[in-house]
Amino acid sequence: MNVEGILKGKGSNVLGLNENDSIESAVAILAEKKIGATVVLDEAGKLIGILSERDIVREIGNQGASVLSKAIKNIMTKDVQTCSPSDAVAKIMAQMTEGRFRHLPVIDNGNLVGIISIGDVVKNRINELEFEANAMRDYITSG
Repeated sequence: MNVEGILKGKGSNVLGLNENDSIESAVAILAEKKIGATVVLDEAGKLIGILSERDIVREIGNQGASVLSKAIKNIMTKDVQTCSPSDAVAKIMAQMTEGRFRHLPVIDNGNLVGIISIGDVVKNRINELEFEANAMRDYITSG
């Protein structure tokens, strides 16, 4: 399976924030939506960063709670790794493991078309394994 298959199942809605939004407002949105990261978009809607719970916790640890009043651009990850809809799930699983991150924006022809989390990847893999096990069970019992 590829990334496009995952997006078909989960949808391609992506919450994007502006780099000048406060970290405190981002925390409230992450909590409300029960998500672990959000992309950061410029005025034209282009990806310029990603902000994760880890980014926030790391900076609170470094700077204290006062960091919450600062703009997202001060702590967001600017060098964002991305994937495309045609990328194989195994490839992005390796990419996430090597990079030690849990969220990967999906870019198609320069446009943001979704975001994949490690949870989406694991869920997909479990579904594939269950399908294979059921197919094997059916083969064995029908033989």
